Amino acid sequence: MAMQYPEFIWQNGRIKPWAEATTHVMSHALHYGSSVFEGIRCYDTPSGPQIFRLTDHNRRLFQSAKIYDMAMPYTLAEINAACREVIRANKLRKAYLRPLAYRGLGGFGLSAETPTDVTVASWEMGPYLGPDVLERGIDACVSSWQRFAPNTIPAGAKAGGNYLSGQLIAREARRLGFGEGIALASTGLLSEGAGENLFLVFDGALHTTPVASAILNGITRHSVITLARDNGIAVVERDLPREYLYLCDELFMVGTAAEITPIRSVDGKPVGDGKPGALTGRIQELFFGLFQGKTPDKYGWLEPLDA
Repeated sequence: MAMQYPEFIWQNGRIKPWAEATTHVMSHALHYGSSVFEGIRCYDTPSGPQIFRLTDHNRRLFQSAKIYDMAMPYTLAEINAACREVIRANKLRKAYLRPLAYRGLGGFGLSAETPTDVTVASWEMGPYLGPDVLERGIDACVSSWQRFAPNTIPAGAKAGGNYLSGQLIAREARRLGFGEGIALASTGLLSEGAGENLFLVFDGALHTTPVASAILNGITRHSVITLARDNGIAVVERDLPREYLYLCDELFMVGTAAEITPIRSVDGKPVGDGKPGALTGRIQELFFGLFQGKTPDKYGWLEPLDA
């Protein structure tokens, strides 16, 4: 089925028709992966459209740009305003947002000086890993591809080039008939999914891999940790070996796109009883309750569209 593109996009300071948001084929980012980006969701809540942790996401966009010495031509407030503007232009009440900053057309070579171009797109997107996966879960596999080693590529930056690793992991999983892939770090210990963080459940507690295991320190990950601890659920950040994927009581992955997606099996081995567990369901209730008016937003995470 052909992709239905939205009508408008924000590019370099103004709203324009989607088809007019172009860049040159010799842009630096196209050749060297020199881009940073964010994924953000806007939810239609009882109080109207609310963007989930808009400022936190875009603050990380600037942090990623700083790591790669990429000068940002707009302020954080201007990027936040662009996100709101493009949602309104496309007449959306719920949306996925994609702010993107990249090295454009300028000099040639790895260290060339180029302008930084910035775009913000918005479109409607349902569950990232397929219909009904939030209820029934997915089957995952451990990928043959490992995450990058420390001091090679900074995993803490949400950079376009980093996602070449994720593409290998995700495409291998799909080719083998799985819903998603899970990567090990260069240490042989667990890292994360192709584009998601992992949580394992043991004896009623959440266990998740630390930032030193070549993961992106996800904002949804932080949200889950915060919600869990505030509701009396223990959270342990620690190194985890691969076999714990087969031994845990429950397993789920999280991210802006994936939200809270249960994993029912890994490498053909059932996780627990082979279906989403009670604690996974409780985390889903707390998380989605933010957008349903059931979980109090005492954190200031919901930022109104019409601010």
